Amino acid sequence: MSGAPDICLIGFGEVGQILAADLAGKAHSISAWDVLFPDPDSAPSKAAGAIRKGATAQDAAKNADIIISAVTAAQTMNAVTSIAGVVKKDAVFLDLNSASPGAKTKAAAAINEAGGRYVEAAVMSPIGPKRIACPMLFGGQHAETFLPLAHELGFAGATVFADDYGKASAAKMCRSIMVKGVEALLTESLLSARHYGVEDTVIASLSDLFPGPDWKELSTYMISRALEHGKRRAEEMREVAKTVEEAGLSPLMSSACAERQDRSAAHRYALTETTLPDMLDAIINGASPERAL
Repeated sequence: MSGAPDICLIGFGEVGQILAADLAGKAHSISAWDVLFPDPDSAPSKAAGAIRKGATAQDAAKNADIIISAVTAAQTMNAVTSIAGVVKKDAVFLDLNSASPGAKTKAAAAINEAGGRYVEAAVMSPIGPKRIACPMLFGGQHAETFLPLAHELGFAGATVFADDYGKASAAKMCRSIMVKGVEALLTESLLSARHYGVEDTVIASLSDLFPGPDWKELSTYMISRALEHGKRRAEEMREVAKTVEEAGLSPLMSSACAERQDRSAAHRYALTETTLPDMLDAIINGASPERAL
């Protein structure tokens, strides 16, 4: 590849928009596709600005040197199949999605057989603080070759993790059992504790048992993350459950976490509250058959 690359973004939600902003000036051109583009009033449509919006996923991707997939977990394979027929020979397909090792391996086969170069990527932190430079694990047979260009484009936190597909995803998914699981546990624990008026005692006990973090501040942050991103996190945790199943285990905790994250998303309105007690009260008071706790 000579000169600045033509880049296509599949998925133009929060991550896609960050990538578009951070890649501006480093790419020859940036095109994008999002399933909400047909609606001119959708958030992705309004955020596109000067980015060329493809009429279809294939239209957006057909001339791209690098295709970056940043869709929700459940749409990982749909993103692959939507462009596999037009992927340029040797074009890189960088898959940032939170999917199981089995799904990543299947996606890699489809892209590589179409003549592209599939690079698995596992994003290992929230993307907001460091944006495109956040820690990422690259995997697969094309990861080593792509890494220098990735660094030039701004993926400063990217490292090659494994030559085999699925390993980077496995690390990400197993981490998510803990991270999203703690969010779910804190939500359930402190909603129950607030009902009984004992949340301060529970938080104080956590501080004694696990000294270090400010548990009130951490709880507020983690519960708010579940409220804001619960739907997306639930999709990811269902992929995590598949990861656990692929390891030969029963995904008891991961499946329950997906359900709790899904329910949290229904109470997003509580994000307007700035203190933990008020946030918990808003969730409890807003509960209904349609927005179950």
